[in-house]
Amino acid sequence: MKLVFSPEDEAFRAEVRAFLAAELPPELAWREAMGFHNKRATVHPWQQKLHACGWAAPNWPSEFGGAGWSPIQRYIFELECGLANAPEYSLIAMSMAGPVLCRFGSPALQQEFLEPMLKGDCWFCQGFSEPQAGSDLASLRTRAVRDGDDYVITGQKIWTTDAHMADYMICLARTDPDVKPQAGLSMIIMPMDAPGVTVRPIETIDGDAHVNEVFIEEVRVPARYLIGEPNTGWTQAKYLLGHERTHNAYLGMLRRYLARIPKLIDDELNRGLPAAEAGEYRRRHARLAIDVDALEWSVLRVLAGEEGPVLGAAASAISILGAAYLLRAADLEMAILGPQVAPRFGPKDAAPLVGGAPPAAAGRTTQYLYWWAATIFGGSDEIQRNIIWSTLFR
Repeated sequence: MKLVFSPEDEAFRAEVRAFLAAELPPELAWREAMGFHNKRATVHPWQQKLHACGWAAPNWPSEFGGAGWSPIQRYIFELECGLANAPEYSLIAMSMAGPVLCRFGSPALQQEFLEPMLKGDCWFCQGFSEPQAGSDLASLRTRAVRDGDDYVITGQKIWTTDAHMADYMICLARTDPDVKPQAGLSMIIMPMDAPGVTVRPIETIDGDAHVNEVFIEEVRVPARYLIGEPNTGWTQAKYLLGHERTHNAYLGMLRRYLARIPKLIDDELNRGLPAAEAGEYRRRHARLAIDVDALEWSVLRVLAGEEGPVLGAAASAISILGAAYLLRAADLEMAILGPQVAPRFGPKDAAPLVGGAPPAAAGRTTQYLYWWAATIFGGSDEIQRNIIWSTLFR
C-alpha cells in the first residue's frame, strides 16, 4: 500500500477545493461550522449546485447519475467538504436509499425516484429502528401484509432522522412471520403523506428535534414500491448500512476540529488563559491529531481492501473510534472555552445565545451534546463490538 496520494488524486483534491471556495455560500458554511441542523430549504440550493456539475451523488454508479469517482476520490471529496464546512444534504436519500435503489430497485422505481433525489426534490428518511428493535433489526415488529395490489403496513419507527421533512420512508418491515427473523423482512418505499402516517418529533439532549417517532397505522402502499423481491430486506439493509462504512469515521469533521482548535487556544491565551493550561490543551490536541492520522490510514485500508468479513470488522472499529474522537474533540473545545460555552442555541430558531462570550463559543455545548448520539449511529458501539468479536474470534 502506498502511503501517498497519486498525482491524479492530488489534482482532484485541488479541483474540489477550488469548487468549494467558489461555490459554497459563506452563510451555509458558517451554519455548518456552528453545528446547526440545517433544514431542507436551507441546503436545497447547495444540492442543486452539486447536481449541476454532476457531483450530487458520489456513491452512485455513473449510469444512474453518480459522479463515477473511485473510492479514494469519494473519500477526498468527503474530507474536503468537511474542512470547508460544507453541509450534508439529504443524507438518507443520497447515501443510503439511493444506492439501494441503484442496486436492487426495479427500472420503474429507478426512473421514478433517482432523478428527483439527485435534484434534491425528493427526500427520504430511514425506517429501521423501533422501540423494541434498535440496533437489533432482526427483532423488528412492523409488518407489511399483501392485499391485492397493495401492502398494508402497520407498526412504529423511532429515532427517525428527518422524518418531519421527508417525502418517503425506506421502510424495513416483516412480510413473512413464519420464517427465521432475518429471512422474513422486506424493504418498501412508503409515502410520508399517506393516510395513517403520523410523525411526532423527539426533542433530544441538544435541544433540537431532528429525530422522530413515526406511527404507521394500516398504511396502504402500492406493491410496486417493494424494493427487489419479497423477503430480501435483510440483504438490502446490510448493503445500505455498508454505505456508512467509512462515513462514520467522521474524518472531515475531525479535520475541521483539528484545524480550528489551535486558534481557539491562541485566542483564549490573549483573553487571559494561563500558559500552563494552554500547554495541556496543546498536548491533548496533538494526541488527538495522532489518533486521527491513524484512523485516516485505517479508513484508506478499508477503501482499498476487498469485500469480506474482516473488512466488516474493520468498519465497525472505525465507527467506534470515529464517534469517540468526535467526543474528544468537542470536549477539548468545551474545556478551552470554559463557562463561555454554557449558553446554547435556541431549539426553535437559528439565533446563537452567547451573551458576551466570543463568537467561537456559540453552539459548542449544543454540538457536544449532539455528538453523544454518534455512538449509536448505524448501530451502537456495543453492537459494533459484537460484530468485531463474532467476525474475528467466534
